[in-house]
Amino acid sequence: MAPQQLVRAARRRRPSTAHAAADTRHPAVAIAIALPIAVLLLSLFGGWEQLATQTRAVADLIAR
Repeated sequence: MAPQQLVRAARRRRPSTAHAAADTRHPAVAIAIALPIAVLLLSLFGGWEQLATQTRAVADLIAR
């Protein structure tokens, strides 16, 4: 590797763990973003019946 490439590689290091932790979202934020979209898609495409059917099937399996 040429010296110039070494300098560029050194600049591309991963950020420190303190900085990387500040860039992550809390799981509740992800749920708050995804849940309204999921409800919208379920209502638009008529997935409520399928969801209810699968929920009943899982409940039956757990009850056994």
